[in-house]
Amino acid sequence: MKATHVWHLQLNVKDIVVMSGSRKRPVWIILLVNFVILFLIVAYVYSPTTSAACFIFSSKDCTLTFHKQPPALKVPARELTDGETISQVVISEILRTPPVESNNPKIAFLFLTPGTLPFEALWAKFFQGHEGRFSVYVHASREKPVHKTRYFKGRDIHSESVAWGQISMVDAERRLLAQALLDPDNQQFVLLSESCIPLQNFDYVYNYLMLTNVSFIDCFVDLGPHGSGRYSEHMMPEVEKKDFRKGSQWFALKRQHAIITMADSLYYTKFRYYCKPNMEGRNCYADEHYLPTFFNMIDPGGIANRSVTYVDWSERRWHPKSFKPVDITLEFLKNLTSIDDFIHFTSDSKRVLTGPCTWNGIKRPCYLFARKFYPETLEKLTLLFSNYTTLSV
Repeated sequence: MKATHVWHLQLNVKDIVVMSGSRKRPVWIILLVNFVILFLIVAYVYSPTTSAACFIFSSKDCTLTFHKQPPALKVPARELTDGETISQVVISEILRTPPVESNNPKIAFLFLTPGTLPFEALWAKFFQGHEGRFSVYVHASREKPVHKTRYFKGRDIHSESVAWGQISMVDAERRLLAQALLDPDNQQFVLLSESCIPLQNFDYVYNYLMLTNVSFIDCFVDLGPHGSGRYSEHMMPEVEKKDFRKGSQWFALKRQHAIITMADSLYYTKFRYYCKPNMEGRNCYADEHYLPTFFNMIDPGGIANRSVTYVDWSERRWHPKSFKPVDITLEFLKNLTSIDDFIHFTSDSKRVLTGPCTWNGIKRPCYLFARKFYPETLEKLTLLFSNYTTLSV
C-alpha cells in the first residue's frame, strides 16, 4: 500500500510541474513546491524515528525510541582535567549500556575476613536448597581459613593483608569484586564481614536485591569532625568538599556499579593518597568515604543512600556495638528484621539523620544482614534461624 501511494505522489509531482509551467508561475515557486513534496515523500517512505517527523508520519511508537536515547552529559561548571574527561566518558558509557541478561542470575556473597568464618554453619543453612542462585568468594587477610561446609570449600581467592582504616581495605573489596565479575551470571554483589549474619531467608534476600535497580550504598552528609572534617583540599579539583560523603562500607552493588568501581582509577587514586589515618592531623578512612563520595558524584539517583546490613552505632564509639549470647533472643532478632527506618549517627552529637527505608517506592524492612556478632552466638542463632527469617517479598 505504501509503495502504491508513493507512486501516485510521484505522478502528482509531474502533473504539478506541467500545470505550473503552463500557467507560467515564477521559477522559485515551482522549485519550492517540488522541494516540499519531495520532503514529504521521503519522510513518509522512511518513517524516521529520530526527529519530529516520526510523530507525524510513522505508525510506530516513537516515544520508546526517544526514551532509549542516551542522556546528555551535564555541562561542567569548570573546565575538566584530562583525567576527569576520560573518567566521565567511561562511566557514562557503562551507565548507558544495558546490562547483559543472564538466564541464571546469581548473588555473589563476598566475605572479607581475617581468617576462618565463625558463622559458616549458619550461612550454610541460609544457602541450603538454593544451589545455582548464588556464588561465594572469601578474602582472608591474615590466615588461610578452615572451611567445614561445601558452600565455602574452594572459594578462597588470592588475598593480601588488610589493615584497619587503610586503603588496603578498599583494595580487598575491589579484589573480591573483580573475582566475582568473572562470572557473567553474578548480577548482585554483597560485601560481608566475618561477624555478619543473615536476617532474612534466602528467597527474601534474592527477590529484594534482584527486583530492584539500585545499589544499596550507605551515603550521607556528616558535617562533624569525623565526616567533612576528614576532607583534604588535596582532593581538589576532582573532589570538592561539598561532594564529600560518609557511609558504611558494607554494600550491595548491582553489576553495572561493580564494573564502574573496577573501571575507576581517578577518584580511587585521590582517596588512596589523601584519605588515610594521621594525615595532616586527620584520621580519614577510605572504606568509609570512597564509594559513598564516588557514587554520590557519578550516579546519585542510582543508589539507595543506605546499607542493607544492620549495625548499631548508637554508642558513638570507634567501633559499633557487638552482640553477645545474652543478647540473642527471638524478640531481639525479630526486631532487627522489622526495622523500616534507617538512622545515621553523625560525628556532630546534635545531629542524627533518619528516614524511611523504601524498596521500589514502597516502605519495606531495611536490613537483610546484621553485624557485629560474637562467635559464641552461633549456637543460639542457628537454633532460632528458621523462626526469625520468615518474611517474604
